[in-house]
Formats: sequence, C-alpha cells, structure tokens
Amino acid sequence: MPAQPASPARPERSDREPASVNDLPFTPSLVKAVFRDVTTMHVSRSAAIAAGAVTRTVLSEIIAAARKAAAEEVRKKLLPRDFISAIDRNVELEVGGVWFGYSPTFKGLNGVVHDATGAIVPVPRRSRSRRPSAVAGSHRFEAGVRKLLRSQGVTAVPAMVRDLDGIASAFLTDLARDAVMVVREDGARRFGTVALVMPGEQTSPPLSLLDESLRALSVRSGPRRTVGRDDVMAATRMRLFVNIRQRALAEAREATRNTSAG
Repeated sequence: MPAQPASPARPERSDREPASVNDLPFTPSLVKAVFRDVTTMHVSRSAAIAAGAVTRTVLSEIIAAARKAAAEEVRKKLLPRDFISAIDRNVELEVGGVWFGYSPTFKGLNGVVHDATGAIVPVPRRSRSRRPSAVAGSHRFEAGVRKLLRSQGVTAVPAMVRDLDGIASAFLTDLARDAVMVVREDGARRFGTVALVMPGEQTSPPLSLLDESLRALSVRSGPRRTVGRDDVMAATRMRLFVNIRQRALAEAREATRNTSAG
C-alpha cells in the first residue's frame, strides 16, 4: 500500500493570545466592562490585559496573606477574619477602600463615623442604578476570585468570597478612574513627578525601575481618547505602594509582552 502523504502542518493562528492572557482570571472583556462604567473613552486591549493582570496580582497577594493567617489555625478555608489579619500585617493590601463601607466584615470595626459637624455619617447603600457600580457589579468577579482561590489550594466561606469580589471590583474601578485621569490630564503633569513612598522605601529608585511609568506619568504621547497600556501602568504606580506595586507592574508587563502597548 503506498504511503499516505504527510498532512500539511496547520498554520499558526496569528491572533492567538499568549498563555498569560488566557490564564487571567479577570478577562479583558470584564475589564473593559468596568472601564465602560467610568468612561466613554476607548480602552485598548493591551490596557485591559494590563489592568486585569494588576488586579490579579492584588487579589493573589491578599489571598496569600489570608492563607498564611488561616494556616496558623490549621485551616484551608478562609474566613473574613483572615482578611482582616492580612491587612493588619501588611498595609499594602488595604486597597479598594470603598468596599469597606459596604462589607459587614468591616462595619463592626469601623464603628460610627461622624462628620466635621459631629453628625453621624449614614452607612452607604447599594446603588439602585441600572448602570452597575463597583459595589453592585462586584458579583461579576466571583468566577475569577474562585479561580485564584483554587490556584492557591484554598477555599473560602461565602462571606470571604463576597469581600474578595468587592475588593476586586472596587480596586479595578479605582484603577480605571486613575487611568482615565492620566489620559485627560495628558500625563500627570498637574501632580509633578513626586513618587509616593512608604517608610523605609528608597526615595530615588534606579531609573530602570521607574522609567516606563514615569514616561507615562509626565510625557504621555498616546491618543487623547484612548486609554492605553502605559496609562494603566501609570495608574498602577499612583494606586499601589512598594513591593506589591513592583510585582503588579512586572506582571502587567509580562501579560502584555506580546501585545501592542497602545
């Protein structure tokens, strides 16, 4: 029997995403939905990928810290008190603060809040708007949060999942607003080039660590109606501190390595 001719090699898809993008728990489509809640500007795919990677880093750090707290009690199921313990041990993890006013986990800790006149500040209510807010839309993050929990070999009680959903949604909404501000201000010239630092952090890091984000902050060159990757990187530097900031920037760069930076 004559040998069968070899099947021709299947051409590689030119639009196939790198593995790091496929692995993101917070997909570009979800990220763009959050941006649409805060702006009508176009959001580039690389910007959405970068923002998703930064949010993944933040949530991974919170889960890892909560997992350590649970391990001290020989547990693999995370409880809300593990989240509080994680923040107590590392102030860098206190992100997405708008969620704290809505979460039952934190209401008991915050106590009664008074304004400058001494009047009690009422507890905020969930928005009834059809347009989802960071709080009302937090359920969209549940699948990604559960994926991150599985990746670290832990589970969480529903209250803890709810808090992680809310933190992810609130943080990404804040990040989107900061990125939009960078675009509207044509960089952060209004704020100068002062970099926020924590006690003990080097005030003048090597330029190699900052050159990309500083260029985005001070000499933005992208389209005026498009949020690009560098705008997200600049927003990340404004929003995060010290170690978690550097890890988030590194993961965002890696996730967008094979994607145009626009």
